[in-house]
Amino acid sequence: MFASEDNQVLLEQQLYAVRVKRYVIGVVTACMLAYGIGWGLSFVFPVFLAKFLVDYPVSNRDRFQQLVLAMVLTVLVGLAVSMGITQYPLILLILVGGLMFYAYYLFLDPHWNFFATILLISVMLLPYLGITNSAVAIYVGTGLIISGVLAVIAFAVLHWLFPEPQQKTQLSTQEILSKELRIYASAKALIVGYPVIVYFYYFQINGAILTMVFIGILSLQITTVKSIKIGLFLLLTNTIGGLLAVILYELLVTTPQFIFLIALITLVSLSIGSMIYEKPEKAPLWAGVMSAMLVVLGGTISSDSKLIELSFYGRIAQILLASVYMISVSVLMDLYEKSKENETQQEEISDSYE
Repeated sequence: MFASEDNQVLLEQQLYAVRVKRYVIGVVTACMLAYGIGWGLSFVFPVFLAKFLVDYPVSNRDRFQQLVLAMVLTVLVGLAVSMGITQYPLILLILVGGLMFYAYYLFLDPHWNFFATILLISVMLLPYLGITNSAVAIYVGTGLIISGVLAVIAFAVLHWLFPEPQQKTQLSTQEILSKELRIYASAKALIVGYPVIVYFYYFQINGAILTMVFIGILSLQITTVKSIKIGLFLLLTNTIGGLLAVILYELLVTTPQFIFLIALITLVSLSIGSMIYEKPEKAPLWAGVMSAMLVVLGGTISSDSKLIELSFYGRIAQILLASVYMISVSVLMDLYEKSKENETQQEEISDSYE
């Protein structure tokens, strides 16, 4: 019996070491390519890869199938933009809202996470860019596909280089929610994120690309968090991720060297990766922190930052305002749900007395 327990402990240690190594090497390499070479929306490449490595401990062929579908979808969205749908604002906003809801719904099925992520970002960004310049929309759409292709290839290569140790049962599994719960969670995420997108579309806010990417990725993560914890989740991920981005940015200002940047990212990814795999129940929190940090910092460092015509702290302020809104709405929704639960309990108690 003791031998079997020792073997299980050893297996868990090996699993932990493999996943942390895979995560750190993957994120650092992705940042080197994205920040060193640069292409349209290159900063989302390490964001995608970091997210996939946390969400999918085991590799399979679904990612490649979803990649093909995502490429076709992005092309179709780009064509729709170029054909003039942006000339009808009301129809455009209704279409964007419907596709965002569908992306949230698909994301809650573990088999469609990747496709849902590409769908959401494509739907939010390409029509927005197409309103002013369809050529920019095509440029960003192409960059998004390149980032997605690289993320899937890197994901497969990392799993090939660092395979999971043999185990009888998978240590972490994703629960598939019922259709009703998926619809409810999708509606809640849409209520939190959609009004900000409408605001950006209507007023054509300068530098909104980075903020919309941030909102899109964060709102996807909201769907997997229990409702009572959404406000706290947003507050922690935004605060910690934003502070990390500010600290790394200020350090880079004093020492603007690419090697120093990679060293900082290595240190951060090693620390966060260790916390992700040491306590899987807190993985969504630390994965959200990493996503927030990579989006904010990457949008500044990547060579395509000319698309985001704001200073670093202007982007921080814009994301902060969007975060305050999302946190406020999520807290109000949680309070409303809690009051409804209390009313239901009181009705049940009164019925029992009768």
